[in-house]
Amino acid sequence: MDKPDTSGRHYNVGRLAQMAGVSARTLRHYEDLGLLEPARAENGYRTYAPRDVRRLSQILAMRACGLPLTTIRRLLGDSRADLRNALVSHLKTLRAQERSLADAMARTEAAIAAIEGIESMDDEKRFAALKAQGLKEFEDAYGAEARERYGDAAIDAANERIMSLTRDEWDAKDLLEEAIKVQLRMAMASGDPEGDEAAELAHMHERWMRIHWGEAYDREAHLALVRGYLCDPRFKDYYDTAAGDGGAEFLVRAMEANL
Repeated sequence: MDKPDTSGRHYNVGRLAQMAGVSARTLRHYEDLGLLEPARAENGYRTYAPRDVRRLSQILAMRACGLPLTTIRRLLGDSRADLRNALVSHLKTLRAQERSLADAMARTEAAIAAIEGIESMDDEKRFAALKAQGLKEFEDAYGAEARERYGDAAIDAANERIMSLTRDEWDAKDLLEEAIKVQLRMAMASGDPEGDEAAELAHMHERWMRIHWGEAYDREAHLALVRGYLCDPRFKDYYDTAAGDGGAEFLVRAMEANL
């Protein structure tokens, strides 16, 4: 342990930690990161001068703002660094996080309310509520752009078809969606976007789209949709997560070759 230092306005690690309201371990961690550089007394114990106290005050002030230690180290180590601009940028990040957190909290509260409501229903009403919740989640995530691309009438008709599905048809739709992921992995393993596995994948994806589009299904619109997956991180990540890197790209190639 570090013993008391009596050489003027210098402090040992225990005393400075007590003054600052942090642990001695925290001070040593800051030293390991290069944020603090205490001197060493003849006996080898750490000794903190007034400049170290001022520097620790700056570190703690920036930590209180939520700045990461890596940023603090950069700011303290660069005489040209602009602390005000760094804090302004950090404030923008915090405000964005606040909005995102508020949205997440609102969605969670809505989900809790929906679950509580569904649990009190009979089976048929519960099933209808689950379908309605699924459509609401789609509308929240993709509704605006889907309506802009295909029009309100097309999306309303697709929603109506989904709401009219029986329980067996709904379960079959979900099973088909999962089977498409498995088939995509198998087709990718073959390495041939024109092979039998890829052809089956394309036909399965077509069946899944016909469930949503019904008689309004159009081959060219379907191809345009899957090509758009490569430009949309949400869909690209969905298929890449399901089948590995390149999953979305392989799906597009398979659809173009076999649809």
